[in-house]
Amino acid sequence: MIDSREKNFVSAVIYVHDCEDRIGAFVQAVIKTLDAHFEHSEVICVNDASHDKSVEKIRSAAKDAGCSSSVSVLNLSYFHGVEPSMNAGRDLAIGDFVYEFDAAVLDFKTDEIMTVYRKSLEGFDIVSAVPDSKQRKSSSLFYSLMNRYGQFPYRFCTERFRIISRRAINRIGNLNREIVYRKTAYASCGLKSAQVRYNPEATQSLPKNRDENQYRHELAANSLLLFTSIGYRISMLITLLMGLFCLGIVIYSVVVYLLSDPIRGWTSTILFMSAAFFGLFAILTVIIRYLQILLDLSFRRKSFTFESIEKIMG
Repeated sequence: MIDSREKNFVSAVIYVHDCEDRIGAFVQAVIKTLDAHFEHSEVICVNDASHDKSVEKIRSAAKDAGCSSSVSVLNLSYFHGVEPSMNAGRDLAIGDFVYEFDAAVLDFKTDEIMTVYRKSLEGFDIVSAVPDSKQRKSSSLFYSLMNRYGQFPYRFCTERFRIISRRAINRIGNLNREIVYRKTAYASCGLKSAQVRYNPEATQSLPKNRDENQYRHELAANSLLLFTSIGYRISMLITLLMGLFCLGIVIYSVVVYLLSDPIRGWTSTILFMSAAFFGLFAILTVIIRYLQILLDLSFRRKSFTFESIEKIMG
C-alpha cells in the first residue's frame, strides 16, 4: 500500500509554561495531525521552567497518541520567556518546515495546521494562522504602533501559530545571532510571507501567568523602542516643545530687560540657561538618532535581501 502522506520532514515547536490544564489536549491534537499527514515529523515542547504538571501531561499525551512522531521536551533551567524559548526550540528542530506554537491555545480546527502548510507550498516561506476576531486593546495598540512606525513590509497582528521553511530559518540565522522579537526578523528576511485567517472555534485566551504577562509587556516595550522610530519621534517632540519654551523665555527676558529694571545679570543668566537646556535636548535627540542608526545596521547586517532567484537558461 502506497503511503500518501507528505514526504517533507516537519517539526512542531510548542511553548510550555504552567499550562497543565490545556497542554495535554493541545499536544495530542498536534501529534495526531502531523502523524496523519506526514511520514516523518517531530514535536518539541519547550518547558520554560514550569512549576505545575505540564511535563507529566505531555508525557501522557504522547503515550496516549500512540504515533510514530518523535516527541521531545526541552527543559530550560529557569524562566526565559517565549522568545528565547522558541528560539531554543527552533534551533533544535531539524525539519524542512517548522511549526511555531507560541501558546497552547486550541481555538482552531486541526485542519488549519495543514492549511498553512499547503499555503507555504505555494511559494511562501512564512505563513501565519491569524484568528479572525477582535484583538485585545493592548495588543491592538502595540501592533498599530509597530505597523505605523516600524517601517516593515509585514503587517503585524495577533497570530496563533505559524510555519517557517528551512530556507527562512537559514536566512534569519544569517541576519542575527540572537533574535529579540522573531516577527521583526521574519519581516526583515526578505522572503515571501502570508497570513491565513480562520474563525476561532472557542474563546480561549493566553494563560494569565504573572511572570509570562510581565515578560510579554516588557517585550512589547523593548520591541517598540528597538524596532520603531517612536523613541526618536518622542525626543524630537520634546526638543521642539523645549525649543518653543526657550523661545518664550527669551522673549520674556528681553521684554523684562527693556521695560523694567531687572537684577544685574538676571537676563544673561536666563538666556544662557534657555540656550543650554535647548542644546542639551538637541544633543540627546542626535544621540538617539545615532543609536537608532547603529541598531538598524546591526539588525540588518546585509544591505540587501532577495526573495528568490530565477534561472532563465542553462
